[in-house]
Amino acid sequence: MPRDYYEILGLERSATLQQIKTAYRKLAVRHHPDRNQGDSAAEEKFKEAAEAYAVLSDPEKRRRYDRFGHQASPSGGFDPSTFTDFSDILGDVFGFGDIFRNRGAGGRRRAGADLRYDLRLSFEEAAFGADPKLRIPRLEHCDTCSGNGAAPGSGPTACRVCGGRGQVQYSQGFFSVARTCPDCRGAGTVIRDPCTGCRGRGLTERQRSIQVRVPAGVDTGSRLRLPGEGEHGRRGGPPGDLYVVIEVAPHEQFVRRGADVLSAVTVGYPQAVLGCTMEVETLHGASSLRVPPATEHGSAFVLRSQGIPRIDGRGRGDHIVEVQLEVPSPRDLSERELEHVRALAELNEDSQGTASGTASGTVGATSQEARSVFDRVMAFFLGSGREAGPTAGDGKTVERSSEASSEA
Repeated sequence: MPRDYYEILGLERSATLQQIKTAYRKLAVRHHPDRNQGDSAAEEKFKEAAEAYAVLSDPEKRRRYDRFGHQASPSGGFDPSTFTDFSDILGDVFGFGDIFRNRGAGGRRRAGADLRYDLRLSFEEAAFGADPKLRIPRLEHCDTCSGNGAAPGSGPTACRVCGGRGQVQYSQGFFSVARTCPDCRGAGTVIRDPCTGCRGRGLTERQRSIQVRVPAGVDTGSRLRLPGEGEHGRRGGPPGDLYVVIEVAPHEQFVRRGADVLSAVTVGYPQAVLGCTMEVETLHGASSLRVPPATEHGSAFVLRSQGIPRIDGRGRGDHIVEVQLEVPSPRDLSERELEHVRALAELNEDSQGTASGTASGTVGATSQEARSVFDRVMAFFLGSGREAGPTAGDGKTVERSSEASSEA
C-alpha cells in the first residue's frame, strides 16, 4: 500500500498550505538526486515527497484524497505535470526559478522604460508654478512597420527551432526542463526581412515636445510623474512613465526655508534708534515694515502670508525680514557730520571711544541742554539727505515677533 501523503511530509491532516510547502521544501533539499548521486533510496523519497506535495497543495485534489484516499488518484503515481507551484518550491533552491518564471518571456508584452528629466526652475517659477515645454528623446513605435520590426509586406514567422513555443525542452534526470529558445529568445517568432526604418527593433528614437504643469510651491528634489510619457513598450506593451526632477536656482535677494522666505534690510543708526517705517521687497511686491525704536542688529520681523504657497494648498508661508544695522565709516562722513558725531560721543558718559573716533554705548545725557544737542544731531542725520531715511509705506505695520526672532 502507498504511504499516507501526510505521513510522508510529516504533517497532521489539518496542516495549512504554507506548512505543506515548508515541509516539502525541506524534504526536497534533503533527498534531491543531485545531492545524493547513486542513492536510489533518496531518489525514491524525493519522488514520494513530490507526489505528496502535488496532491496536497491542490485544494481539489486534497479534498478528494481526504475523502477517498489513494483511490482518488487515477494514475496512482507521480506525474511531474501536476506541479502547480513548481517554480516557487524548487526554483529558489536549485536555480530553476528563472527558467520557470521567464517561460515565454520573450513573447510577452514588455512595458517601455521609464525616463527621467532634470528641470531647472527660477526661484519665482518654483514659488508660483510654471508650464514649461520639455523636449524629450524617447523610443517610440516605428511608423514604417507599426512596431513589429518586419519590413512592409512581410511579418514575423514562427521559429523553426522551438516551433513557435519560445522554449526548448531538455531532460534532467527523471524530468524535463524548459529553457528559453536561443534562436528567437523566447519570442516564438523570428524576423527574416527586418524593417529598414528601425532595423528590426520595432522602435525608433524621436524628440517629443511635452507640456508640463509644475504646481506652485515645488522645491529642489520635488518629483513629478507623467504616466505614459516614457518609452513605448515592445510587442504592444504599455509605455513607461516620465519623471521630472526639480532643481531650483538660488535667488540674489531671497533665501527659502520650507514655505518661508528670508531676506535682510539695512537701516542706519538714527533709524534704528528712533524707529522708522520702510518698504521691503517680497515675492508678492513691496510691503510696509515698521521698525520700532531701539531695534538691535539681527532683529527679525515677520510679514505674514508673504512667503511661498504651500504645495498642499494650505495657504502661504511667511516672509521673515532681518534688520542689519549700517554703521558708516568715518571716511564716508563729511567734516560737519563728524563734528556732530563727536558731539554725540561727548554726551555719552559711558563712551569707550575718543573725540576723533567712534563711540559705543547708550545715550546718557541728563540735562535739557544735552538732550537738545542730541535732538539736533539726530535732526541733522535725518535731514541730511542720506538714503537711510524712512520711506512711506502702504500703511501696514508688522510688530516684532518673538517667534521670528527665534527662527532667524
